[in-house]
Amino acid sequence: MNLYAIRAIYCFELARAWRTLFQSIATPVISTSLYFIVFGSAIGSSMSQIQSTPYAAFIVPGLVMMMLLTESIANASFGIYMPRYSGTIYEVLSAPISPLEIVTGYVGAAATKSVILGLLILLTARLFVDYRIGHPLWMVLFLLLTAVTFSLFGFIIGIWADGWEKLQIVPALIVTPLAFLGGSFYSIDMLPPFWAKLALLNPVVYLISGFRWSFYGVSDVHPALSLGITLGFLGVCLVLVRWIFRTGYRLKP
Repeated sequence: MNLYAIRAIYCFELARAWRTLFQSIATPVISTSLYFIVFGSAIGSSMSQIQSTPYAAFIVPGLVMMMLLTESIANASFGIYMPRYSGTIYEVLSAPISPLEIVTGYVGAAATKSVILGLLILLTARLFVDYRIGHPLWMVLFLLLTAVTFSLFGFIIGIWADGWEKLQIVPALIVTPLAFLGGSFYSIDMLPPFWAKLALLNPVVYLISGFRWSFYGVSDVHPALSLGITLGFLGVCLVLVRWIFRTGYRLKP
């Protein structure tokens, strides 16, 4: 394992986040804070509890998870697309480093930025609402797994995209709607029976449900199933990344 190569890619990607601190860190925190103000303080004060949890506290895990999904994909996809766009990816591919080391550097940096953002949002939420974390180790596990999994997914999108517009298609038209419909602001138990069953086809439901269980011990689906779905999607992403490097899909002319 070439640790020097991994560190070089990892540090370069993290340095880009610090150079664009407002865009990379401040903007997601500020935009998520607006959700706490509008949904938590304004709307939440007039709503009853959900699953024995005040509404303002109930939406905290959902908002963190929604931000984590979008930011993980955005960080990883942009991180690998820029070298492809500028042509510097060929220098990386010709260097004496393996595909595993390349993926570890790019995905590790994207996941690190997403986890930092998630923790910052959790700290910011304290300014607006009082919440508790019943299972902190499980919370950290779900946070790390989700960040790594969707950073891998973003890495795949960054390789698949052949234009700036395509970088936004999957996050804007698929991931964000699924996050809103995945129980970020409500429990699927509140839906009519037909729509509640249909919602179970949404994979984001399992991510948010498992993450919320680590806070309050309540969930729409069993936490073990949430963990299994997350690990399953992680496995699919790993298989796709392996196929990309084995075939050179959109990496080699």
